[in-house]
Amino acid sequence: MTEQNGSARLRKDVGLLGVVTLGAGTAIGVSIFSILQPTAQVAGSGLLLAILIAALPMLLFAVSYSYLGSVYPVSGASYEWPSRFLHPLVGYLIAWMRIVANVGATVILAQVLVSYLGMIYPLPLKPTMAALITIVFAINYLGVGVAAKAQSFLMIMLIVVLGIFVVTGTPQVDIANIGDPLGHGILPILAVVPLMISLFLGIESAVEIGEEIRNPERNIPLGIALACLLSAIVYGLVAFTALGLAGPEALAASDAPLLTAAKIAIGDLAIPLIVGAAAFSIFKSINAVTLIFSRSLFAMGRTGVLPSALAVIDPRRGTPTRALFVAYCFAMAGLFLPSSLVFLLLAVNVPTMLKYLACSLCAVKVAQDPKLHAKSNLRIPARRVIAISYGGVVCAAAITIFGIEADFRPYLLVGGWMILGLIYWLIRTRLSRSPAQ
Repeated sequence: MTEQNGSARLRKDVGLLGVVTLGAGTAIGVSIFSILQPTAQVAGSGLLLAILIAALPMLLFAVSYSYLGSVYPVSGASYEWPSRFLHPLVGYLIAWMRIVANVGATVILAQVLVSYLGMIYPLPLKPTMAALITIVFAINYLGVGVAAKAQSFLMIMLIVVLGIFVVTGTPQVDIANIGDPLGHGILPILAVVPLMISLFLGIESAVEIGEEIRNPERNIPLGIALACLLSAIVYGLVAFTALGLAGPEALAASDAPLLTAAKIAIGDLAIPLIVGAAAFSIFKSINAVTLIFSRSLFAMGRTGVLPSALAVIDPRRGTPTRALFVAYCFAMAGLFLPSSLVFLLLAVNVPTMLKYLACSLCAVKVAQDPKLHAKSNLRIPARRVIAISYGGVVCAAAITIFGIEADFRPYLLVGGWMILGLIYWLIRTRLSRSPAQ
C-alpha cells in the first residue's frame, strides 16, 4: 500500500537487489571492524561460538519479518506492525526507543569510520563525523532510488575488498592461533552475544521501506533470505581468517583488529585495503540507518503520534524530507553521547531487541488470523510461524537481559528516554480528548 500526501506519494524505486544490499549492507557494517576487539577481550577465541549463537535468533527474527513483510508491506514497519497488531502504545514506544538506537548506530558508524580514515590522514573526530553524517543525509534527500543505488554500489565494493582479505589471508591461517573456543568458559561467550548480535542487526531493514519496494510480497522475503546467506558467509570467512592470522590476544589488544590481521597477510598493503573496506562498509551502513530512521519518523507523523508535518512528502523526489531533517538533527545531537563502543552498541541493541520482540509477537497475531495468513507468499504453516515467532520473543528477551553484564548505563539511558516518551504520549492523549474551546 501507499499513502498519499496531497498529490505526493512514496515511490516504488527499490527492487530485489536493493532489498538484499539494504539488509546485508546494514548488517555487514561497523561491527565487523570494531566488534572483534571487545569480544576477544571477554571471550577470547570463543567469539567464533558467539557469532554462531548470535546468528540463531537472527534467523528466527528474519523469518518473522519476511512473513510480515509478505503480508503487510508498509514503510516504517517496526512502528506500523506493533501499532496495528498489538496496540498503538506498543508501536509508539518501540519507535520512540528506536530513536535512541538509530542515533547510537549513526554515531558508532561515523566514529569508527573516522578512526579508520585517520590511519591514512589525521582528522578531527567530531567535525569529520558531522561532515560524514551531513553527506549521507544529503544523498537520502535526493530520493530513495539514489540512496538504494548508492547502497548497492558500496556493498559490491565491500565484498570485493573483503574477498581480497580472505583470499590472501586464508593460506597463512594457523589453527594454533585460534586456540580453544571454550578456553574462557561458556559464561563469557554468552556475555558477548548481545554485542555479537550487532553483526546481524539490520538484516530485515528492507521492511522499513515496504511501500517503496517493487513487488514487496515477493522481494521482501526473498531479499531477506539472500541477505542472511550473504552475511553469514562473509562473517564466517572474515572472523575465521582474522583469528587464524592474529589470534585472540592480538585482536583484543588492537584498536583496528582487522587491520592487525591483514598486516600479517599482506604487510603495508593492508592499510589501504582495510581502510577502503571500512569506508565502503560504514558509509553504506550510515546510509541504511538514515533510510530506516527517517521512515520511522515519517510513519509516526502519518498516524499522528508525532506532528503530522513529519509525514509531508516532497512531490518531486517522493521523499519524506521533513522526517529526514528531524532525523538529521537527532543524529547531530548524538555527537554528544559517550564514545565508548560497548555503551553505544548496547544503546543500539536494547531498543532493537525490544523491536524484534514486538514484531515477533505481531507475526504470531497474523498467523493466528486465517485471512491474514492466507496473504503470505511464504508457504509456511501457521503453527510453524507461531513457534518460530515465539522463539524469537524468547531470544530477544534473553539477549536484552544478558547485556546488563557488559554495561548497565545504556539501560538507564533507554529507560529514561522511554519515560519521556510515555509522558509525551499521556499529554498528547489528554489534549486530543479535551473538548474544543
